[in-house]
Amino acid sequence: YLLKTHVQPESVLYVSNQNTARILPAFADRLEYSKEGKQIVITLHNLQENDSDNYVCAEEVKHVKSTRLLSASGTMLLVKENSQQAFSDSSWVIYFLLVVVALLFCALVCCTLYRVNIKKYFQDPPPNVVYEDMSYSSRRNTLVRT
Repeated sequence: YLLKTHVQPESVLYVSNQNTARILPAFADRLEYSKEGKQIVITLHNLQENDSDNYVCAEEVKHVKSTRLLSASGTMLLVKENSQQAFSDSSWVIYFLLVVVALLFCALVCCTLYRVNIKKYFQDPPPNVVYEDMSYSSRRNTLVRT
């Protein structure tokens, strides 16, 4: 037997010597067990808060005149609310806000560069050119004649 003993006493699992089992309907899709000889391994899945209780494994001993259960001290199981979902929801909000801030920063940089006209800083400066007319007609007037 696997028994809940304190909050709501009831038999969660019964496995006979012939390997027939009775599982409490509330645990039907959340309990797995395996049996080798006299040893049984029990696994509970998807625990809920109302599953909190003291769980005891017991063995039924039949005497000529009576039947009684022999058990150990058991295991106290305390199930708390799952806060992982709330954490993952808040982490999505944080990621979303970070993306929005990054996009706004990029937009601010682009607007600033557009207003400053950054193009003029990357162009080659106009060359310093002095134009001198070296044609023949202009030199002729400057020559000294003897």
